[in-house]
Amino acid sequence: MHPFHHAQNHPDRAAFIMAGTGETVTYRQLEDRSNQGAQLFRSLGLKVGDVIALFMDNSPRYFEIAWAAQRAGLYYTCISSKLTATEVEYIVRDCEAKVFITSATVGSVADEMPALIGDLKLYMVGGARAPFESFEAARDARPATRIADETAGSDMLYSSGTTGRPKGVKPPLTGAEIDAVNPLFMMTQGLFGFTPDSVYISPAPLYHAAPLRWCMSVHKLGGTVIVMEKFDPETMLALIEQYKVDCGQFVPTHFVRLLKLPAEIRNKYDVSSIKSAVHAAAPCPVPVKEQMIEWWGPVIHEYYAGTEGNGFCYIGSADWLTHKGSVGKAVLGELRICNEEGDALGPRQEGQVYFENGPPINYHNDPAKTAESYNKHGWTSLGDVGWMDEEGFLYLTDRKSFMIISGGVNIYPQEIENLLVTHPKVADVAVVGAPDEEFGEKVVAVIQPADWNAAGDALRDELLAYAKANLSHVKAPRVLDFMQELPRHPTGKLYKRLIRDAYWGKTDAKIV
Repeated sequence: MHPFHHAQNHPDRAAFIMAGTGETVTYRQLEDRSNQGAQLFRSLGLKVGDVIALFMDNSPRYFEIAWAAQRAGLYYTCISSKLTATEVEYIVRDCEAKVFITSATVGSVADEMPALIGDLKLYMVGGARAPFESFEAARDARPATRIADETAGSDMLYSSGTTGRPKGVKPPLTGAEIDAVNPLFMMTQGLFGFTPDSVYISPAPLYHAAPLRWCMSVHKLGGTVIVMEKFDPETMLALIEQYKVDCGQFVPTHFVRLLKLPAEIRNKYDVSSIKSAVHAAAPCPVPVKEQMIEWWGPVIHEYYAGTEGNGFCYIGSADWLTHKGSVGKAVLGELRICNEEGDALGPRQEGQVYFENGPPINYHNDPAKTAESYNKHGWTSLGDVGWMDEEGFLYLTDRKSFMIISGGVNIYPQEIENLLVTHPKVADVAVVGAPDEEFGEKVVAVIQPADWNAAGDALRDELLAYAKANLSHVKAPRVLDFMQELPRHPTGKLYKRLIRDAYWGKTDAKIV
C-alpha cells in the first residue's frame, strides 16, 4: 500500500497530527503536497537515484518531503539536527546530495551551511531567510498531479556516530512501484499487530531510522501518526489518553523516564488503549521492562536490528517473561555467535553477534568499514556482543567497541549501567573505561543525578556501595563521577565516546 491509496479511499483521515501545535495533515493533503514536491524535484533536474538531504527538527513538512522523494525515486538522507555545521557538511558531501532542505527552528547551524554547501540548491521550511528559498513557496507553485515516471525511492541514512564518524547505508533501488510492500510493512502487521485504524505515537526525532521508517509504514497502512516535537514523559501519557493511541515505538530511555515519574502522575492518565508498544535501539534493563509490562500489560514488543538492515530479531512479552533479558529470536537472517576467529560458538558462549543469510551490509564510500562488518564465512555483524540459549534466544552483552579490559578481564558496561539506572536517585548513567597504570583500564561510572544538587560525596558513596552489593568485584566501578546531563542522542543512544575521551584527555566534557 501507499498513502495515495488512502487519499483516494479516506481523503479526510489524518495522516499525522503534530502534538505540540495540533496541526493536522490529511491523506489528501499529504498526497497533494508530496506530488507537488516530486514535481519540484523533477523541475530541478533531479533524476532517479539522486539524493536530497534533510536537516530539520520534527516538522509537519517532514513526511511531505520524504514521500515526495520516495515517489520520485530519490534517496532522502535525514540528518540529525543536533550536529555541528562541519558534521552536517560531511554527511551532505558524502551522500552526494543535490538539494539541502532545513528548517527555521534548527538555529544557527542552518545559517552556517550556505558557506559550506552553497553550490547546492538550498531550501528552508517554516520561514525562509536568504540565501535559502522557501520550500513551501517553491513546492506550492507546482501542480499536484503525479509525475509521469514514478518509482520507489529510499531513505539513505547514517549511523548516529556514537563510536566514530557516521556511516551511510545506501540500499540499492529496485525499480519497484511506489506502493510495493517491504519487510517492515509486513512486520508491522504480522508481528506487532498494527492495523489501518492504528493511532501511532512517535516520541523521537524523525531523522533517525526507526521513527522515520515506522511512521512511514503506518502511512502505508493508512493509520494516523501523532508526532511529538520533543519527548516529555508526562506529555506523552496525556497524548496517549487524548488520542486513544494504540501503538508506538520507543527506546529504553523513554521507559526509564516514564517510570521515574511520581506514581500519582503515572496513574493519572488512561493508557489502556495501548495494544502494541515496540521498543529497540538498546537492551532494556530487566527491572525496567518488568515494571513496564506490569503497568501497560503484556503489550511490550522488542526487536533487535540496525539501520544496516542485515538481520532482525523479535520477542513478545510472553516469551520475554520466560526469557528475561533476551532481545528475541531471528526472523530475518540466521543468528550466529562467533569467537575472535569468526567461528560459530555453542549455546551460552559469549561472542560477537552475526547474521547469516541476511541482507548484505554496504557502507557508502567506506569499503574498509564494509569489509570489517563481514567475517570469513560472509556473515555480517553490527559489532554487538552476546550469547544465545539452547532455544535460539539472543541476549546482548554490549557493543564490542565499549568493552573495558581491566587486568586482562573483559568487562561490558551495559550490565553495570542496567543496575545503576534502576537506583531512584539516578536519572542516567554511562560506564566507560579510564586509563589505569596497574590494570590498563579501570571501570568508571558517570552519573546524571535525578537531582543535580545531590551530586556529591554522600551520593557517590551510596551509589558505589549499591554497585558493590550487586556486582562482582571486578565489575564494580572504581571511580564514580557526576555529569549534569549525559550526551545522549534524542533517539536514546549515548555518545559514549565523548565521555570516554574525556578520561583519555581527548575532550573537555564537564565531568565532576
